[in-house]
Amino acid sequence: MPMDFNQQIIDEFRTNKGEVGGPFEGARLILLTTTGARSGAPHTVPLGYLPDGDRILVIASAGGSPRHPAWYHNLRADPRATVETGIFTYQAKAVALEGEERDRVFARAVELDAGWAAYEKKSGRTLPVVALTATDFAPPAGGLGDALIAMHDNFRRELDLIRREVRASGPRLAAQLRVNCLTMCQGLHVHHSREDGHMFPAIADRYPEAAQVLARLRDEHEVIARLLDELQTLLRADDVAPADLLAEVERLTRELEAHLDYEEQQLVPLLN
Repeated sequence: MPMDFNQQIIDEFRTNKGEVGGPFEGARLILLTTTGARSGAPHTVPLGYLPDGDRILVIASAGGSPRHPAWYHNLRADPRATVETGIFTYQAKAVALEGEERDRVFARAVELDAGWAAYEKKSGRTLPVVALTATDFAPPAGGLGDALIAMHDNFRRELDLIRREVRASGPRLAAQLRVNCLTMCQGLHVHHSREDGHMFPAIADRYPEAAQVLARLRDEHEVIARLLDELQTLLRADDVAPADLLAEVERLTRELEAHLDYEEQQLVPLLN
């Protein structure tokens, strides 16, 4: 993409906490900042990404250009990068996937969006796939309550993206869409486990009057854990229909959003 167009997207992304309009509305986007291999200067580009457990994947398509994009060359020289999601900013280490792993992941991407295959054909090269794994993840500056809202907003956005992807899917559920859902399930499980094991006990010690609120939140965690288990069981089925998955995701969304809203209402004033 031309640099001026890139800059428009970057500015809109940062202004609207990761939300952009136009051709990229509703897309999975990050801002990736690398260090120029020749200049040593920061180089920021907007990129589409794919969830993959505890890492994300980006593809060096360069819009079908016959040359690898500058950001890929930069990462080959220095694998350290900064990732902006619109909600969080973190440091990451880049690894270019190779061999069978690269081919398997790229095939997964193509199954979800045939545009990747079109880019590869147009480019006349094998498009590199790069994994970005967080090395330094910290909550945004501000009170603990603000950090909790940011974490919740991240889950709200992910669920919205998944709902869009499921609605747009064909009669067969793409493998990458399964990975997107399973990654979200894993993230929610870790988040609630940390709340149960660390945040809630700390609040209970300092604010005994919050005992009833915390008991309700723990009960809601159990309900959401059951819904996550049911969703993961559905995802493991070979013949799952997108319509069935959408119904389960929307059921989870209703329960989770009500839980997040109540938790913020009750705990953010205490945390801040």
